[in-house]
Amino acid sequence: MLPRTGEWPSGGCRIIYEYGNRLARRGHTVTIVHPGRLVIDPTKLDHLKNAVRYALRKLDGRYTPNSWLKMDPKVRLLCVPSLSERFVPDGDVVIATAWQTAEWVSQYSKSKGRGFYFIQHLETWNGPEDRVYGTWKAPLQKIVSSKWLADIARSLGEAAIYVPLGLDVDAFQMITPHEVRRPNQLMMLYHKAEWKGCEEGLQSLSLVREKDPETRAILFGVPARPATLPDWIEYHQSPSAKLLRELYNRAAIFIAPSRTEGWGLTGCEALLCGAALAATDIDGHREFAFHEQTALTSPARSPSALAENILRLIEDSRLRIQLAENGFQFVRQLTYERAAANVEAALCSPD
Repeated sequence: MLPRTGEWPSGGCRIIYEYGNRLARRGHTVTIVHPGRLVIDPTKLDHLKNAVRYALRKLDGRYTPNSWLKMDPKVRLLCVPSLSERFVPDGDVVIATAWQTAEWVSQYSKSKGRGFYFIQHLETWNGPEDRVYGTWKAPLQKIVSSKWLADIARSLGEAAIYVPLGLDVDAFQMITPHEVRRPNQLMMLYHKAEWKGCEEGLQSLSLVREKDPETRAILFGVPARPATLPDWIEYHQSPSAKLLRELYNRAAIFIAPSRTEGWGLTGCEALLCGAALAATDIDGHREFAFHEQTALTSPARSPSALAENILRLIEDSRLRIQLAENGFQFVRQLTYERAAANVEAALCSPD
């Protein structure tokens, strides 16, 4: 059960789609359900907008991720007017994937299938804190993607199954050797959400550029190119997986400046493609960014500290290459196949 349609790229939704693909290949019947859009405390106008959005998406077929992700044809992609019980197919299990969907699924999990709640983040940035935490207490079996999320569940007296996220190790590969990359070729995800820390990331890029005027940067994201970006920053809007892999392989250093993350998918993809990682020291990044081992980490909201780590990697190629290689070796183990097998085991576990 997704909280919206899938025409726009999203790391969280991508994880769900990829698990759907792998579970279908393992012999399961998988349906991914998309409402037009879930709105908090919808008004009559919101209901009307959702009805129009649903009708348009059904008509043009753009509720699927097919424009940016290849889906297994065995996975059924369903668009519904809402997540009301009458629009949801029966199953052995029904899985909420966001706090808004958990409110719906907890109402009918027994009639539609055993209820699960796949948690990738503490979504207080996306909804009222009391309602978000309320879904953690819902009568659903929790599956969490990070250790810090498992700790939250435990603090609330809830049991949670920890399943580290998977990565597409076939789509994201190292093609360009570390040694031939320009040490001052940087890369970063651009995102409008404040918690992604792009403001601090851009500030750190400017600080690095002041010390090293030859520094170049690549940014990518769903929005159009921000008008304020200087000429020395290259921008790609919604790049294909092939182009994104090429961009990662051009980068010597990937910057992950988030203030919070459930995990940190783009940082892992960059490591798979051979970039070194300069990241904030936050819960989600601690799943793979180990200071002085697989990355250089610094406090969140500190552009100067992040810039210092970036400059250190630029100036010390031996350290950059060693951290990049260590990071690559660590994340290459995190395959979707292994993660999907663990998700399957959780879904098939006894009540």
